[in-house]
Amino acid sequence: MLKLHSILCPTDFSEFSEHAIRYACELAEKFQAELHLLNVVQDYDAVAPGTGETFAPFTDWLPELRKQSQEQLAQQPSPEWASKLRVHRITSVGAPVDEIVKYAKERGIDLIVQGTHGRRGVKHMLLGSVAENIVRYAPCPVLTVRNQ
Repeated sequence: MLKLHSILCPTDFSEFSEHAIRYACELAEKFQAELHLLNVVQDYDAVAPGTGETFAPFTDWLPELRKQSQEQLAQQPSPEWASKLRVHRITSVGAPVDEIVKYAKERGIDLIVQGTHGRRGVKHMLLGSVAENIVRYAPCPVLTVRNQ
């Protein structure tokens, strides 16, 4: 029989993530699993080094971005679920795919429930797919949830 002890649901606080959180909550309740909600603050210094001339350096923004992330995570999942589940709320900084995969490996996550934006064509080519790369590199099964 399938046993799930820990479920990871990365969130970017979009409607796509909210839909995935509902799935993750249902599964966590059914399997009496811990739910890990992870928000990754993109490290823009790593993506675009040297932009400090025009904008404040990323490290100056980081405390506020972490605070905003924690405030939004504190509101997830909705109260109807929060009282029923053991929820861990985590903010990390880095490249989303790397941080999500690293978290899953370090914590021995059994399942990742990931929302997807469903980009296609040029948008997919230019922006890539976080969900697709998580499926590719995750150490455990990944359930991708489309928002319908």
